[in-house]
Order: sequence, then C-alpha cells, then structure tokens
Amino acid sequence: MTTLLPNYLGGRWQTGTGAGSALHDPVSGQALVRVDATGLDLPAGFDFARRQGSAALQSMTYGARAALLVQIAQTLQKHRDAYYEIATANSGTVRNDSAVDIDGAIFTLGQYARWGAALGETRALRDGDAVKLDKDGLFQSQHLQVPRTGLALFINAFNFPAWGLWEKAAPALLSGMAVVVKPATATAWLTQRMVQDVVDAGILPPGALSVICGSAAGLLDNLQPFDVLSFTGSADTAALIRSHPAIARQSVRANIEADSLNSALLLPDAAPGTPAFDLLVREVVREMSVKSGQKCTAIRRIFVPQAVYGAAADAIATKLAKISTGNPRNEAVRMGALVSREQYQSVQQGLQALSTVTQVLYDGRAQPLIDADPAISACHAPVLLGARDADGAQAVHDLEIFGPVATLLPYRDLAHAQALAERGQGSLVASLYGDDAQMLADSARALARSHGRVHVVTPAVAQVHTGHGNVMPMSLHGGPGRAGGGAELGGLRALDFYHQRAAVQASPEVLQALGL
Repeated sequence: MTTLLPNYLGGRWQTGTGAGSALHDPVSGQALVRVDATGLDLPAGFDFARRQGSAALQSMTYGARAALLVQIAQTLQKHRDAYYEIATANSGTVRNDSAVDIDGAIFTLGQYARWGAALGETRALRDGDAVKLDKDGLFQSQHLQVPRTGLALFINAFNFPAWGLWEKAAPALLSGMAVVVKPATATAWLTQRMVQDVVDAGILPPGALSVICGSAAGLLDNLQPFDVLSFTGSADTAALIRSHPAIARQSVRANIEADSLNSALLLPDAAPGTPAFDLLVREVVREMSVKSGQKCTAIRRIFVPQAVYGAAADAIATKLAKISTGNPRNEAVRMGALVSREQYQSVQQGLQALSTVTQVLYDGRAQPLIDADPAISACHAPVLLGARDADGAQAVHDLEIFGPVATLLPYRDLAHAQALAERGQGSLVASLYGDDAQMLADSARALARSHGRVHVVTPAVAQVHTGHGNVMPMSLHGGPGRAGGGAELGGLRALDFYHQRAAVQASPEVLQALGL
C-alpha cells in the first residue's frame, strides 16, 4: 500500500477519508504515493487562513515579510536534493528540466525577498503622488494600496509543481495574504513536500500556508469577496471558473492563465547561415525538448520566410535527431517523459487532429526509447510538423498540443507573419530572431498587442538572453485573449493582485500621517 500524503489545512496536518488517487512514475507506471482531500472541512480551514494567517502576516511590515521569504528559500535549498528525486520519480524529468522548476522557484523567492526588503518598514504602498482637490491644496487625494483581508487560493497545473507554487506565493506572502494551494493531482507530491518542509521549519504564522491535494470539490464555493483566486490550466476549466458565483456575483478577484499558442518568428534578414537563423533553430529545439514541451510558454508555431522553409525544416530536424528520449535516470537520456500516460494519449490525439492540415517533417518516434517500455511509459519523442499553407491550416492556430510538438509555417512578408501570430488569439510569449534593430523593434511593438511578453534575440545577446520559454520574475507573465487575460510577476507589479487600491481624501497633515 502506498503512503497517503496528508493535507495541511486549518493549521494542522490531516488526511482525507477516501481511498485517494495514486500518483505514478510516468516511466515505469509504478504507484508512488496517494493523495486525498475527501471530508476536509474547507469552510473552517479557509476561515482559519483568513483570521489567523492573513491577520498575522498583515501585522508585519513588508520588510518583515520579506525576511520570511528569505527563510523559505533557505529551507527549500536545504532540501533541494530530495526535490530532485521526487521530480524524477513523479514528473519524469531529467535533472536539467527539474532545475527549471525547482531552482526557478528558489530564485523567484529570493528575488521577491530582495524587492520586499527594499519596501522597508511600511504596511501600505503609495500609489502616485497626492493631488490637490481645492485650489489651495488644503484638501488632497492620495492613492494607496493595502493588502486584501482574505486569502489567496491557487489552483495550479501539473507541469510546474515547485515554481507554480512559489512564483505565486512569493508576492502573495510578501503582500500579507495567506496562501491555500491546490496542486494538480498528477504531480502534487513535490508541492506537498515543499509545503511540509516549510511548515516543519516553523517559518510562517499558523494558517499562512496550506496545501490541499487530490480532488477537492467545493473549493470555489468557499471563496469570499476579499479573497483572490489564481488558476493555471485549460481554457475549458477557466470558462467554468469564470461562471462560478464567487467570481460572477461576489467579484472575487481572479487571475487566469490558460491555453497559449506561442510563436517564434524569423525575420527576413535572418537567412540560413546567419547567426540569427542558427539562434532560432537552437531555441526551437530547446523549447520542444525542455520538460518534454510541457511548458505553457513553449514554442508551438514557427514562422519563417517562404524562401527558407525547407532550410529551416532541415536544420531543426537535424538538431532534433540528437535528442535522446527515455528514462531520465539514464545519463544518456536528454529528454524524459510526459507526466502521465493520459498526457501521452492527449499528445497523440493532438497529432492526429493536426494530421489533416500538416505533414510530418521530423518524427522522433521512429527512434527507440532508452531504458523505457513504449507500451507502459509516457515518454514521447519530439515531432516537427509543417504546413506550407499557413493561412489554410486553421487547426494549427487553434489547437495547443502540450508536449514536444511544434509546427513550421511560411509567411509572405512581415505583415503576414504578424497576422499569423495573432491567429493564436492571444498568447503568453512570442520570440523574434534577426539583426535589424528597427525591424525587430517594429515587429515587437506590433506583437505586443496580442502577447504578454515579446522576447527579441539577436546575435549580440546570444550568450545572455534568458530564453523564449523561461519566465523571469522581473518580466510580466500572462497574456490576453485565449491565454487567459491574466498577469503575474513583472517585479513588484505582482503585488497589485493582492492589494486593494483606494483613494484617501484628506488634509495634507492626515495624508502625511499615513506613513507612506
């Protein structure tokens, strides 16, 4: 019998009353642990988080809460090796891919700790300067931001069980809001273990951090008007969340990150043989293979000038052929598994759906897996598709295959390329490759209308750019339209979501006494 992982809610560890769901090794299929949230008293747990967790956090200053983030990062660093073992077992990732999740989480915590320390010993944030409401300035208006009094509920995706928690929790805790995280069941083990280590270290006040693993019906039913909800997942689930009475009627603030058909665009000046062309090829291959393509920011569509379509296909295929797929415990393996056999079937179904409008340019499935049984494992080799009629291949602009799959598409001119990118109906990120600064700037400005981030790669930044798919805490993460319309990170901008903006109208003496 596998171990049943406990939930942490209401300031205590407690297990569900059901049989629970098993979490599996996506390579061997072996059951690892079980999770269950049946029978948890959600109303009492949420109330405890608000009354005890948020209240205790908000009795502190930003600087004091920043110091808590430092301690959390130190605790996670201490247990880092254990997290790598869990990631390999439960997510099927090779060590470098686990680092994106685990080390990325620790880095983000550290960054928000530094930003928070700079806010000092205040309990509210100034929002602009005071403005006069009368001609003599005896009565003025000062906007400020104060922490919301509720809790922050995170419903997270399966692909980043570590970073997905802490990139949200870092600004939430710094803002003074208690966190309740519901990780995706398939990979909940790592999230649960990190919360356990932080709780055991006694860093946070009781109720400031809770974790609910497994199916937990009724989570949204227990949200109240001053709570916030952050969701990462499918557009279909996001639509259901938006229609829930807590969101639709009580105006619970919600941040949604959903589907995203991200793009890489090669500019006309980047001909085969140029450094910019090679940079696109390298980044496409990296984005297809890191975490087996299971990143919300991964490149799904590759736009190149019509004249270089064949050369780009050959160059990308050549590099993809060097990607070895299989058991991440084998040192010869460069790309591990998808998170589950169900996700493997989803990728297969996606490929079937796109087969009517694309052709296969490279199929890594022809190569044998290393140290993995194809009948059992969730290992899936990279597949490069192509469609010479980029306008007619509508399915490519509609369907996101969440795995190591991308489609190469030719364009006539830059206006056509930009229009094709916008066919994604709103995306998290697009990357541009070229060496003409003005052309790149014009393209970046055009794509900014439909993307949350535009990543521009030139030969001058070849060794220092952070990567198309890497989400840095300094930059915005989110996107318009089908990407969810949300916004996370972006430095201290992330704190906006967890604060209430208000205008205080008073005399200058009263405004001065606010201590902003």
